Amino acid sequence: MPSWTALGGLPTIIGVFVLSGLVIAVVGTWLTRLADDIADQTGIGEAMTGAILLGATTSLGGSVTSISTAYEGLTDLAISNAIGGIAAQTAFLAVADICYRRANLEHAAASLENLLQGTLLIALLSIPLFAWAVPDQTLFGVSLFSPVIVLFYVFANRLIVEAKHHPMWTPRVTEETQREHQGRTPPGTSTRKLLAYFAVAAGLAGGTGYLLGQSGAALSIETGISQTAVGGVMTSVMTSMPELVVSIAAVRRGALNLAVGGIIGGNAFDVMFLVLSDVAYLQGSIYQAMQPIHILTLSASILMSAILLMGLLKRERTGPGRIGFESSLILAIYAATALLLASS
Repeated sequence: MPSWTALGGLPTIIGVFVLSGLVIAVVGTWLTRLADDIADQTGIGEAMTGAILLGATTSLGGSVTSISTAYEGLTDLAISNAIGGIAAQTAFLAVADICYRRANLEHAAASLENLLQGTLLIALLSIPLFAWAVPDQTLFGVSLFSPVIVLFYVFANRLIVEAKHHPMWTPRVTEETQREHQGRTPPGTSTRKLLAYFAVAAGLAGGTGYLLGQSGAALSIETGISQTAVGGVMTSVMTSMPELVVSIAAVRRGALNLAVGGIIGGNAFDVMFLVLSDVAYLQGSIYQAMQPIHILTLSASILMSAILLMGLLKRERTGPGRIGFESSLILAIYAATALLLASS
């Protein structure tokens, strides 16, 4: 960990923390535009591009934060950052819903891929609970549940891709339902060039995530704020800023499926934070280091994800404040969870 005292102490820590979050937010905007262009040019589709490509990339900052802190033995910060980010990002989708005034975002962004990604997320979130509840089972210091999470993630995404090409269910199309549009990529921009730009932006997100994790850990030490509060509220929100920026930017571009898919897919990938943190944590299974407050956050994330899935199925056109019932409930649950984390 850097010698923050030599670099100026607490003011420097706060400055690096805030600046890292701002850089991640700016990079997130760039990633959105590139991902939307890649979806249009390759024909992959906004929902799958958002779920896999954009979701994984915008999560790089948070994954580096969790991995680096887990390696240093700061399990509370690593776990809280990972699962706190899932809760924060789900709440950010409700914020994006507020920004989309034409109709409820979950009504307009109806797609089979988003529904399947939602069910995948709930399944993935349940596996760490199993790993915590059963006796410690490790191989070379890594929990046997970690490869299960990875295999399930890969297998389920393969099923989702197959379902996209051979759907057995389609949403009812209304005048508010968004239809993906093609051909907006600037002339002369090749897919290879778009992917190269995307890789550069992803690298920036990952490097900045490391700085955010280090400054977050130092902030906990310098101020006496618990690692749970720093990870579950502060670093998780800051590393999730790309998802917020991505969602709002995608809504403004009319790429509604990209906005929803980016959040849900990013949350599914965020479960990989725990897998990578488990590998980086040298003292055994990181799931066994989870505390009751982490179980509370996991449970809240599962509940919020289930409510989101209900909203995607119900497809309410308007609700309180011209947003769906799911957005109102998600914001309320996240606010209560964040208060509990901050007071821990």
